[in-house]
Amino acid sequence: MPFAWWRSCPGEASEVKISVEDNLLTIKGTKEQVPEEKAEKVHRYERTYGAFERTFRLSASIDANKIKATCDLGVLTITLPKAETAKPHLIKVEVTPAKALLNA
Repeated sequence: MPFAWWRSCPGEASEVKISVEDNLLTIKGTKEQVPEEKAEKVHRYERTYGAFERTFRLSASIDANKIKATCDLGVLTITLPKAETAKPHLIKVEVTPAKALLNA
């Protein structure tokens, strides 16, 4: 199962840049303040605006070449799939017949 990370997606998805370098995932973007028309006075906005940048260290088990990002209904989702080498696998146990051991 891949890891997933969610964040609010500011404006257009094209305003968000995602890069991976040396096992560091960096998300950069700018969120513009959109004036709201209201009949009453606004004393405080609960959303932040301006440039943002976040960097996360990726686990060695992440396949950086298969990372995907989508922005749907204002939510940025980054899917971080595990590398094939990180997935558990079964190791077959080979059984040598007892006669082969006695004749050796």
